Amino acid sequence: MTDNTKIWERIDRQKLRQRERRRRHEARGERPDPAQPEGADLMPQIKHIVVLMMENHSFDNYLGTLGRGHGLPAGADGSPEAENLDSSGATVRMRHAHSTFQAEGVPSQCWSATHAQWAEGKLAGFVTASEQILPGSDKSAAMTYWTERDLPFYHDLAKTFPLADRWFSSCLGPTFPNRRFLISGTANGLMDDLPVNILDRPPAGTMMDMLTRNRISWVNYRPAGSPDQSEFRRYLEYRRRRHTHHLRSLGKPLQREKAGFKRDLQFTSAIYPLGMAGYMAHVRGIDQFFVDADAGELPSFCIVDPDFRDYSEENPQDIRKGESFAAEVINRVMHGRGWSDTVLIWLYDEHGGYYDHVPPPAAVPPDDVLGRSPSTHPSLVWTALRALFPGYARHAEQLDAGQNRYDSYGFRVPAVVVSPYARPHCVISEVFDHTSVLKLVEEKWNLPPLTRRDAAATSPLGALDLSGPPAFLTPPDLAGPTLAWGSW
Repeated sequence: MTDNTKIWERIDRQKLRQRERRRRHEARGERPDPAQPEGADLMPQIKHIVVLMMENHSFDNYLGTLGRGHGLPAGADGSPEAENLDSSGATVRMRHAHSTFQAEGVPSQCWSATHAQWAEGKLAGFVTASEQILPGSDKSAAMTYWTERDLPFYHDLAKTFPLADRWFSSCLGPTFPNRRFLISGTANGLMDDLPVNILDRPPAGTMMDMLTRNRISWVNYRPAGSPDQSEFRRYLEYRRRRHTHHLRSLGKPLQREKAGFKRDLQFTSAIYPLGMAGYMAHVRGIDQFFVDADAGELPSFCIVDPDFRDYSEENPQDIRKGESFAAEVINRVMHGRGWSDTVLIWLYDEHGGYYDHVPPPAAVPPDDVLGRSPSTHPSLVWTALRALFPGYARHAEQLDAGQNRYDSYGFRVPAVVVSPYARPHCVISEVFDHTSVLKLVEEKWNLPPLTRRDAAATSPLGALDLSGPPAFLTPPDLAGPTLAWGSW
């Protein structure tokens, strides 16, 4: 850690204390071990927790044909027999995707589309949601899947390390609300990916606030521009893109040829406002991640984000490019000097509109905050927006249509726990969601829960055996991705 980083971390802690003094006191839950102070290390075998969260695929869409865990039911011919009806009543069966290149804009994972797909637990709206969101598009896109032939690295990873086959996204909604659950245990009322709606902060703060308060190192590694660009210049570019995106979103009409608003997500911790001190202290380029992983100098906790424009696996991207990025990240961790005391969790923020056959269970509401949208929470602000920017208001209303509660998990997503302490030949079938990552962080560093959701969550600690010698101290050789990292 450089002297400049230490200075920025000190400034960030000061700003955090100022924020906490200004806001009203929030009742906080009990620490995992009340006899020990907040920040005490309760799992000394693990020194680094790495979260690699990719985008927009369901468990069945990627791992349904894995042959391990609760995958897609197969018919007499051995092929998946799941199906949905289209708006005319015709049957649309699951099929192997024709290409690793996805269709643009379909399927959709916006709030209204996801709730239509869920259909009160009947899982009957995947085809009709596509027909409604993008008329004339490939209505069967949501009913496609990929196999080991398409994603050899992912399938080998899920066969080798503990597979969580009941890891659900945290809510029936898109990227931004689900990534908020990852870092704060709540969406704080967010239902969409519209940039004007991400200017708030949750009353209890975020996981990053807890780590900062207790002087536990954390970094959000993000895709960056030129390797020789200074962190300060990267910060200025981040602010420029953020402000530009906010301005361009206003008045943008709902375009039927696109399934949703094309948000400019730069990195996960920016889901809540992040000032200059926070950025300079805790945000680094992906090039620095590879340096830190190789040297065994990763922070205590880190999130690794892909380039959301090309490597996150959201449509219309080629999923092989995202797999090549994830494979590089995971292999660099496994073969880095810090592997012996690391846990890496590979997972997805939400299902991307792709079919999954397991109904999401009911979930503990994180707080008393309901989802905010023009139709459910009319206000003077939204009245003004409707008058000044009618296209934007119509767009928001259609994206957010439906119930506005957070009392159900979202659809299952792929999730694998990678560590030298991982249990071999293990499938863990407890119910997890993204607040399970929060729970793991809280159990390691004796931190109180942020919301009712993470208080009730189960951590994926059962995937590890910390009582004896690590089974994967020598990293296994995994199949290579279809495309090699940096080969295009």
